[in-house]
Amino acid sequence: MGHGLLKGKRGIISGALNEQSIAWKVAELAHAEGARFVLTNAPVAMRMGEIDKLAQATQAVILPADATKDEDLQQLFTGAQEQLGGRIDFVLHSIGMSPNVRKGKTYDDVNYEWYKQTLDISAMSLHRMLAAAVKTDALSDWASVVALTYIAAQRVFPGYGDMADAKALLESIARSWGYHLGISKKVRVNTVSQSPTMTTAGSGIKGFGGFYGFAEEMSPLGNAPAVDCANYCITLFSDLTKYVTMQNLFHDGGFSSSGVTPQVMEKFMKE
Repeated sequence: MGHGLLKGKRGIISGALNEQSIAWKVAELAHAEGARFVLTNAPVAMRMGEIDKLAQATQAVILPADATKDEDLQQLFTGAQEQLGGRIDFVLHSIGMSPNVRKGKTYDDVNYEWYKQTLDISAMSLHRMLAAAVKTDALSDWASVVALTYIAAQRVFPGYGDMADAKALLESIARSWGYHLGISKKVRVNTVSQSPTMTTAGSGIKGFGGFYGFAEEMSPLGNAPAVDCANYCITLFSDLTKYVTMQNLFHDGGFSSSGVTPQVMEKFMKE
């Protein structure tokens, strides 16, 4: 049962592919909390996913948009306002893909054309998205923007490849837009650094099972499930967090602050 945290609010949720997606959970919870929103994804991703099912369950309209194309994003924000009857109160950026990682290229042997695609899809898309929102005057005062990230932006996780660079850029873009949009419209922009999560994107990373197991044993609370990350995003969309902005917020069961744990030490202890 919802608490009405987003009652009357309008939003855009990107990146929902299937029920494993954090964006999917965010959409379900936003609907339960009283929000109305449009769903968006790239046309190719929509063909691979089950977004129609989510749209029906949440009474949402689907507006396809390629997040690397400025025209698509301007049409998205214009269309969202038309569909929802007003300016946008919250935006979820849940977009990320690396051709290098998908095709097994290691960090010291990347294809640079694919590298550019990684940065464009996974990070520059946030810059493009917010630039489109400004050009269409789509954001309401005190709106909230949340982008999903990962701690590989700060620490080396070899199998994460060039996605780590993309996440570092994403977090920088969020801080910069947080400043500019805060000055102009009191809009807040944050990133949420989530635990490794069993999503379609996450499980496609080489060695993901090792990532997941290591984080589980390093985190006092264990890995945060997708639905709890979605709950956290809902609080950031709500008026309860009006003065939280330009932050990279760790939602990872304490992993980011843990140096070592007995469970991990046991693997290296000699009798």
